[in-house]
Amino acid sequence: MSEISLMPEEQYLRQQQRATSEVKELWDLLDEVKDPEIPALSIWDLGILRDIERHGERIIVTITPTYSGCPAMDTITEDIKSALDAKGYENLEVKLQLSPAWSSEWMSPEGRRKLRNYGVAPPEDADASEDGLTPDAHALCPHCGSRETRMLSEFGSTACKALFQCQACKETFDYFKKI
Repeated sequence: MSEISLMPEEQYLRQQQRATSEVKELWDLLDEVKDPEIPALSIWDLGILRDIERHGERIIVTITPTYSGCPAMDTITEDIKSALDAKGYENLEVKLQLSPAWSSEWMSPEGRRKLRNYGVAPPEDADASEDGLTPDAHALCPHCGSRETRMLSEFGSTACKALFQCQACKETFDYFKKI
């Protein structure tokens, strides 16, 4: 019996956009640009790389922050420019797009796996309510896999994460909030 893969519509549309792009080589090149706050993730894996367009010699890259005011966006913008400039693309613009707002559904399956391996629980690894985290939410520990966890703070190392502690292995870890 074969398995049917379920994928959020947002992720499917992102993959189709990239696969059918006229500038596929640029998408591949920007896979090397990492999130400075979680260097295990590329900006594609995190879901903030929204579009790449070519208008003649001009390259326009569109990114969306995980939340408005994200301090990493300036660094990411400079890293995008550096990566493209190093390959000879000098006429470029990086646009910040705030609408639609970033969604954790835009994270790639590979990005979610990389998050877990990096020690951060990805969005689907918590039993949070639809309205966000509740004080009694339990996130799956990325270190030992236990659900015996407790939220220490609604905010972790960044505003897009919450801080949890595992009662089984006693490790603290960030949980990337579902947005």
